[in-house]
Amino acid sequence: MAKLSAAEKYLVNLIQAQRSKVQKMSITQLSEYANVSTATVVRTAKKLGYSGFTEFRHALAHPDQKSPEYAILRQVDSKIKQVILQNQVEMERTIENLNEATIDEAIMQIQKAAAVYVFARGLSEMIAEEVTLKLQLVGKYAEMFRDPNIIMTIARRIRPGSVVLIITLNGETPELVAAAKILDQNDVPIVTFTTNGEAPIIQYTDTLFLGFQSKTTYFSEYEVHSRLPLQIMTRILLDAYVVRTT
Repeated sequence: MAKLSAAEKYLVNLIQAQRSKVQKMSITQLSEYANVSTATVVRTAKKLGYSGFTEFRHALAHPDQKSPEYAILRQVDSKIKQVILQNQVEMERTIENLNEATIDEAIMQIQKAAAVYVFARGLSEMIAEEVTLKLQLVGKYAEMFRDPNIIMTIARRIRPGSVVLIITLNGETPELVAAAKILDQNDVPIVTFTTNGEAPIIQYTDTLFLGFQSKTTYFSEYEVHSRLPLQIMTRILLDAYVVRTT
């Protein structure tokens, strides 16, 4: 762990003494309460091994959830450790967001559907391909579409009796939102996997899987944010589908 400054040590001691109060605070509230800058709060969290304040506050709220002592974490420097822990947080927070009712509802929609259509664009297409293949392997009629023009055409043709799975990281891709609107008008059930709780596609969604996405990206010039939350949610749904139906 990096050496703490006097202000950072004071903040750590305050947090330890007031854990129950601090875990409910925003970063601004904590900085005002401790009379330190928000930069000090973030710097302290990172020196303690967390990717930022959000992950640090989560750890305070769930002290019983011990972080596994991965051997790699004892071998790498702090920057690589931050990368590893960021993935851990995305996984844990995404799983926390899931609930049994959502999984059961999606299983039921897929089970009773005559056909399953999977829509995705960009890097999410790889996850959609895996979802489609796994559905086909368990005997479900499934097709996957990635081309924007074809997605719009197919959306107009699909009728009730089928179900559409839409895999979209930000839930804002224009053709996916437009397709979801058409499907909603035609009373076709939609199961959406996304990490954006305010995405426009949600208003047309029947069953929502909402994952947690870290704001940190190491490819800032490109739209290549982590799809790990989408992979986790789709895998859980498909594994649960097999368990419930075979």
